[in-house]
Amino acid sequence: MTQRTPTPEGIALAARKVAEILPRTPLLPLEVDGRTIWCKAESLQPVGAFKIRGAWYRLSALNDEERACGVVGVSSGNHAQGVAWAARRLGIRAAIVMPVDAPEVKLSNTRALGAEVVLYDRPGGEDRDEVSQALCAERGATLVHAYADPWVIEGQGSTGLEIAAQLAEQGLAGPDLIVAPCGGGGLTAGLALACPDARIVPVEPEGWDDVCRSLAAGTIVPVGPDAPPTACDALQTPATWPINFAILKDRCPFGLVATPAEVRAAQRLAFAKLRLVLEPGGAAALAAVLAGKVELGERSAVILSGGNTDAAAFAKVLSSRD
Repeated sequence: MTQRTPTPEGIALAARKVAEILPRTPLLPLEVDGRTIWCKAESLQPVGAFKIRGAWYRLSALNDEERACGVVGVSSGNHAQGVAWAARRLGIRAAIVMPVDAPEVKLSNTRALGAEVVLYDRPGGEDRDEVSQALCAERGATLVHAYADPWVIEGQGSTGLEIAAQLAEQGLAGPDLIVAPCGGGGLTAGLALACPDARIVPVEPEGWDDVCRSLAAGTIVPVGPDAPPTACDALQTPATWPINFAILKDRCPFGLVATPAEVRAAQRLAFAKLRLVLEPGGAAALAAVLAGKVELGERSAVILSGGNTDAAAFAKVLSSRD
């Protein structure tokens, strides 16, 4: 893994490269407790999630020799689709290491984009990093990590620059609070670098709050061996990495946890008020805000990070009333 450090300058370059190929996602106002929050609808990206940003920036930065050898990604589905989309556009061979229990919609979408899917047994305790590293060694491929990669972090940080620009178009200063779903911390680290004047609050699903506990402990704490099943597969990462935590520990005083019921309530509200389909992980930050777990600022932004959910599963959420 490269030791290059992500920088604000890198995020500015990533934002320019992303803007050349991807349309801006909407920044939608939503009234919560009498205040307006601004919802960044990353679920409307071409692959249904913000992950396309970091994937595009990383792959577009490869040299000719690296492109010829291909890439290997590791993902439960959203990063997988981002890498597959970018690889197809750039003519690069891509293999994605995905868990056997990944949502079928994410597996099928990744294959449809032309990537090779290599399954690993997450429920059985197989280590995805070991699988991906073995593939890279065998093929001479470049690892495109979902969050522990400086180019990926910078690409995700372009989200923050877009938010600031869209608020400026509304006659407002930059965001003073950004609440974001958090798995490994690539998005939150990028946002922290992109928006240094904003409070950055990561939100994780119940039982998978390793970043929250790491921030509290001051050192990286992995998810426990008894972590419960979660519908938030996009946020189901075993631990953050030093490249992310070095940024988060300086910028995020705390993290928050969203319960399954809170996540479902956020999915329903986003559908009813914003006309958006959100997957569980994509609704985690909104869930924490709606539950009153964070004090809102004057210019609060919430990242709606993904919308790749199975139709039947989403219909079940909409019909539930917990």
